Amino acid sequence: MRAAWYEKHGPAREVLQVGEIDTPEPGEGDVLVCLSASGVNPSDSKGRLGSRPVKWPRIVPHSDGAGVIEGVGAGVDASRVGERVWVFNGQWERPLGTAAEYISLPADTAVHLPDSVSFAEGACLGIPAMTAHRALFADGPVSGRTVLVTGGAGAVGNYGVQLAKWGGASVIATVSSEEKGEAARSAGADHILNYRTENVSERIMEITGGQGVDHVVDVDLGENLPVTAGVLKVNGTIAAYASMRVPEPVFPHYTLMRVNANIRLVFVYTMPDEAKRSACADIVRACEEGRLIHPVGPRFSLDDVAAAHEVIESGNFIGNVVVDIG
Repeated sequence: MRAAWYEKHGPAREVLQVGEIDTPEPGEGDVLVCLSASGVNPSDSKGRLGSRPVKWPRIVPHSDGAGVIEGVGAGVDASRVGERVWVFNGQWERPLGTAAEYISLPADTAVHLPDSVSFAEGACLGIPAMTAHRALFADGPVSGRTVLVTGGAGAVGNYGVQLAKWGGASVIATVSSEEKGEAARSAGADHILNYRTENVSERIMEITGGQGVDHVVDVDLGENLPVTAGVLKVNGTIAAYASMRVPEPVFPHYTLMRVNANIRLVFVYTMPDEAKRSACADIVRACEEGRLIHPVGPRFSLDDVAAAHEVIESGNFIGNVVVDIG
């Protein structure tokens, strides 16, 4: 099969190769998926640059993708052959991810893809949508609550806005440009705040009548704490899935203690199994109900996988980066 891989850490164009490798066979409890699209996420680039060790002679990157099941291993119902699926955790603790024509992986990480969702769109679901779901619903329903989504135009943020609205919340989204504001508005945000041109704290308190927000889905915990800690309601939650600009935040303990704040850190790969099952079920249901749009952004061929990684590293894009396989 054709695949992209790297054998050592380094810049995309220096270490990523594309060529032929052996097609995997499905083991016990596995399915073999013929992939049409592979989703590229920041964690894929970080892994290539060295955030995770190279444990195997060759690593095929990417955790997300979509395609059709072509084979099953022992213990898997043969009726799944021919099923359209989206996959997640493809390269987590495994050498062979979705930047390839085929992947063999545990059957429960290959999830039914509704006919209304294309393969390119399905490749957007894994990390972004599951992270958003966990950040929103790990601490209970959000119906009737006010949710702040920071970075509302990002891959996770966009699904955060959509799933919060699906869950019955009122949504405030922060963005950094008019173009990103349109993306968040298209996702359903009720209020759009440009943090480059507006006083976000003042605007949030104005919008909420001085009450603040019940829940925050946060793209950068450390950078945003001066705002989020000040606008959080009593018994509110800040659920953060990254803290890139300030990786070791100074934590305002007493400010947050006084409002009985719940701080939740979200890492999609190690979510509890029940949380993964719940996320998958809700995401599929929301897709079937026509409640989710899937913002496919820059698309690349497998031969241009290095360019896809470079776009991810630049941060200069809207939507989800997708590599077309088939």
